[in-house]
Amino acid sequence: MATQMSRKLFGTDGVRGEAGTFLTAELATALGRAVTTSLDADRPQVLIVRDTRESGPMLEAALAAGVAAAGGEALLGGVLPTPAAAILVKRLGLDLAAVVSASHNPFQDNGIKFFSARGTKLGDEVEARIESLLEEQPPATISAGSVRELNGGLDDYLRELAAAFPLDLSGRHIVLDCANGATFRAGPAIFERLGARVETIGIEPDGRNINAGCGSTHTDAIAERVVSSGAEIGFAFDGDGDRVLAVDGSGRVHDGDELIALGARGMASRGELAGVVVTVMTNFGFHGAMAEAGIDVAVTQVGDRYVIDEMLRRDWQLGGEQSGHIIATDFVATGDGIAAALMTMRELGESKLDGAAPMQKLPQTLVNVTVADREAVNDAASVWEAVERESEALEGRGRVLLRPSGTEPLVRVMVEAPSADEADAVCGRLVAIVREELG
Repeated sequence: MATQMSRKLFGTDGVRGEAGTFLTAELATALGRAVTTSLDADRPQVLIVRDTRESGPMLEAALAAGVAAAGGEALLGGVLPTPAAAILVKRLGLDLAAVVSASHNPFQDNGIKFFSARGTKLGDEVEARIESLLEEQPPATISAGSVRELNGGLDDYLRELAAAFPLDLSGRHIVLDCANGATFRAGPAIFERLGARVETIGIEPDGRNINAGCGSTHTDAIAERVVSSGAEIGFAFDGDGDRVLAVDGSGRVHDGDELIALGARGMASRGELAGVVVTVMTNFGFHGAMAEAGIDVAVTQVGDRYVIDEMLRRDWQLGGEQSGHIIATDFVATGDGIAAALMTMRELGESKLDGAAPMQKLPQTLVNVTVADREAVNDAASVWEAVERESEALEGRGRVLLRPSGTEPLVRVMVEAPSADEADAVCGRLVAIVREELG
């Protein structure tokens, strides 16, 4: 345990790693105890939900034991999408929500992330406080807490979705890929409730098939099903349900940039949008489309928590990432794949996705270059000189983004240009320099 405690546990989306080796029952119990101790309440109430991984029940039980050991009340909500936790913690007036999930990762991994009583992810300072409590001798409690099941969480979440998106989808033929994950019940249920004819993929979780060849990270299956079934649209969620990609009737995948652009244009036309927040990975074509529509854009580093923080700071209603994290703060202050899918249907109205053109994407080339030391790129003058040179040549037509990975020994080189050939050529030149200087 001491080895685990000596390193920084929290990443950009909670504590995540291989279940049973890094993320052990012991660590989950310690996290449950520490986070409960950090709360300013006599008997904190902590909601715990999870996705469908086989390690989920073990970690759920261990986390709940830690909450109870610190004198709190652990409420087990079972399998629910991540955004349901953010909604329920506010709806029920609880002190904290915890989600046991590793999102789009394979089943061997798992994670624990927390939401405050306001339904927002914890800030860096709070996470640092929790980590410091892990190192300390846990305080004695006057009395042990309790663990009990919380029933009705799914129904509450579905009611919130139906109230926020009062759509009539009668006659609409829709395919959903639930990634054998946390949306396997909620996704089909809300679309059927709104009248859609629903076909499904990935609704038979067995503990190990979450994200396996399905979901938002593997869209071939849903693209094939949409085309073969004659459906008008498909939505692919990830394992914990906080992101979504869409597929139109011709089988083309539409990423988060395109769905955010569609939502932004619609909301702006109704006077509901002050601005939109995206990350540095957002396609150059998005910025051109927003400028044309007169919509202000703010840019953050990669990570949905940074997008959310900027949205809350500016009091803006819409933001997200190319990967499909789409946040509409008038519903919930975190990514919600199902809500984003319903937002897409709302903005489309009677139109089809393959006929909508909210933005014109520029061809993008991304190469991950393995390096000995990812931080060394910061001092590689020749690399940055090349980046500046290529950026100047693309000014007004595209862009270059070069950055070290936050977790792996990689430097990511991304180029967007008017043509795929130009993007490939520019990226190739930069990759060669990175390999020469840092490989």
